Amino acid sequence: MTSKEGYILETQAGHLLRRAHQRHSAIFQENIGESQLTPLQFAALVKLRDLEEVSQNHLGRLTAMDAATMQGVIKRLASRGLIERRPDPNDRRRLILSLSAEGKACIDAIIQNGSGITAQTLAPLSSSEQKIFLDLLTKLAQMNGNGD
Repeated sequence: MTSKEGYILETQAGHLLRRAHQRHSAIFQENIGESQLTPLQFAALVKLRDLEEVSQNHLGRLTAMDAATMQGVIKRLASRGLIERRPDPNDRRRLILSLSAEGKACIDAIIQNGSGITAQTLAPLSSSEQKIFLDLLTKLAQMNGNGD
């Protein structure tokens, strides 16, 4: 493959990351189970399971979701009865989130699927390549845009 200007789409990081993300998303949807959760909803439920309760704003930061996306995710999870929302007694502008009994049952039933999804996503790589790949992705994900 050649390009007149030397730019080859198929070798660009953004293109390759998007293709890898598409592959992972397809694996996620095939393997998440009957819950029909999206990856963002799954991430929110996992963090709520880990923390028990947290403000909506903080959950958004922990799961790398902007405020508008987080609001949509929370709205859909609440409409399905998977989370509970209550005002923060110290700041009524903030919402405190926690898993409902249904949410706990849901995440308990599918949490093992998450590890399987990761294993299937990384299956083309050797175990040493998987570690390197995850280390590099972690490094990229932790970059704040100014080279830190």
